[in-house]
Amino acid sequence: MGQSEMQEACDDTCQGSEALDAARLEDKMIDDQTAVDLADLFRALGDPTRVKIIYALLQQELCVHDISTALGMGQSAVSHQLRYLRNLRILKRRKVGKTVFYSLDDDHMEQIFVQTLQHLKHE
Repeated sequence: MGQSEMQEACDDTCQGSEALDAARLEDKMIDDQTAVDLADLFRALGDPTRVKIIYALLQQELCVHDISTALGMGQSAVSHQLRYLRNLRILKRRKVGKTVFYSLDDDHMEQIFVQTLQHLKHE
């Protein structure tokens, strides 16, 4: 029996795990708002342009002009993506005179990104 046939057979006959304490598992489940926030974070990371912006900001703090140049995009398109990422608390900004510099919001975002890259390179 192949893997897919075995999976289908299990799906048809599975009565659940005897070891499962459903009430205990339910108590440990994340709440709805946390699930939505987590999905929003992964949705943000699902866009190649935003991934490139985050990667650039892993290297150093940058202004909109620098990011636009590095990505070969217009400043308004980059600003739109930066605002989206800032609203999700993935990025933060720092203003010096008229120039706004962007960086990752905290070490957690860096860890998530670096861990994901390492996972992709792992064979």
